[in-house]
Amino acid sequence: MADEPTREWSDEQLKSDDLPKKDLIKFIQDNGAHSFLNEHKLLGNIKSVAKTAKKEQLIIAYNQLFEGKRFKGSEPVEEVTEQVRAVKIEEKPKEATEVVDEGPPKYFKSVLKKGDKSNFPKKGDNVSCWYTGSLEDGTVFDTNIPTTARKKKQTKPLTFKAGLGRVIRGWDEAILTMSKGETARVEIEPEWAYGRKGLPDSKIPPNAKLIFEVELVAVD
Repeated sequence: MADEPTREWSDEQLKSDDLPKKDLIKFIQDNGAHSFLNEHKLLGNIKSVAKTAKKEQLIIAYNQLFEGKRFKGSEPVEEVTEQVRAVKIEEKPKEATEVVDEGPPKYFKSVLKKGDKSNFPKKGDNVSCWYTGSLEDGTVFDTNIPTTARKKKQTKPLTFKAGLGRVIRGWDEAILTMSKGETARVEIEPEWAYGRKGLPDSKIPPNAKLIFEVELVAVD
C-alpha cells in the first residue's frame, strides 16, 4: 500500500478560479491509481485532458480519489491484470458477432403467382405447402403434388412450423417472405440446403444447388 497523499486544497480553493485545471489534473495523475484515472478519463497528456475535462468533473474526481482511497499502488498488479482480462473477454463476443456476418442470403426467390400480400407466416406459425424439388439439370428428386384427381383427394400438403429449423434453412427463410396463396421459385445454395454431404437417399448429390417450386396454401 502506498503512502496516502495529503489534500492540497480545500473545497473553497478547488472552486476558486485561481486554481488552474492543469494543477488539479497533475495532482490526480501523480497520485491516482491507473484504473481510477481510466474511469474518469484523465489518462494522457495534461494539456489534452485539460481541453476536454470540466473543472466540476475534476473536483469530483479529486474528492473521490480521497473518499475511495484509489491511490497509486493501492491496487495489486494481479487485480489490474484481471480487469484487463475481463475487458478482453467482454470484447470478444462483439468481434465474433462481426465475423459471423454471413453476407447475402443463400437463396433466391422469384414470384410466379402473387399471394394475398397480407397473410405472411411468422416464426412458429403452421404453414402448408405444395412443392416440387429439382436439381439444376431438371431432375425432380421430390414432390408432394398429386398427379391425378383421385390422388389429390388422398394427398395432403406438407405442413410444418415456419422459422424453427424443421426444414432446410433455405425453405425456412424463403417461406417467411411469402404470403398465403403465393407460388414462388426458390433457388437454394448448398450451404442452406444439404451442404457437402447431400442427401444420398433422396438422390441429392453433395454440394447441390436445389430448385423448388412452392405454393403456400395455408398459414395458421
